[in-house]
Amino acid sequence: MDHPCYKCGHVVEEGKVFCPQCGAPQIRVILPEAPQPALAGEGAALQGHAEGVHVLHSDSATALPGGMVQELKPCILAAAIAIGLTLVGLNPFVAALAAGWLAVTFSRRRTLGSLIKPGTGARLGALTGLLIFGVSTIFETLAVVLLHKGAEVRSQMLDKVQQVSQRYPGPEVQPFLDFVKTPQGFAFVMAGSVIFGLVAFIVLGALGGWIGAWFLGRNQRP
Repeated sequence: MDHPCYKCGHVVEEGKVFCPQCGAPQIRVILPEAPQPALAGEGAALQGHAEGVHVLHSDSATALPGGMVQELKPCILAAAIAIGLTLVGLNPFVAALAAGWLAVTFSRRRTLGSLIKPGTGARLGALTGLLIFGVSTIFETLAVVLLHKGAEVRSQMLDKVQQVSQRYPGPEVQPFLDFVKTPQGFAFVMAGSVIFGLVAFIVLGALGGWIGAWFLGRNQRP
């Protein structure tokens, strides 16, 4: 079958090895093309997609209940130590501050010394302070109910208010003291003490966790 010469276009008869017009050989070997490398943009897009999948997987794993339990363990341990220290005489607020630091320390040990940011340390410390407050409140409530120490708690509260009134005398102190002696006033003071304790434990625990994460992270940096 006749075909045009690939070089000059002259019609070459079937079976001719060379073009009679230009002498170009009519036998050509066509090699397969090498695969083209992926474009830089496509590679970056694929890499970003893979990284995005990895981050998503990590976030979903953290959101699982098991991840929350793993995060709670160092906080529970730190809170237990702090409550034990308060039973032997340590100031509860100082114990909450130290418990935040301990929570960060225990968390680093569980993660093989990984770096914990101050914000994460503050969150761990706040959770530890909340645990300390919750357990302490439960124990105190059980002591009042089961051991019938309501009158003793009321007497201690009135003594503290009396001491404050003596330190800061004024015309408005005595009416407040009289109000506290009433059942409504005593309930008001107790509710205020509970709210103050909750805020203080959380803030001090968060502060201890923030300081602990900052200090340990600074020592870990090269």
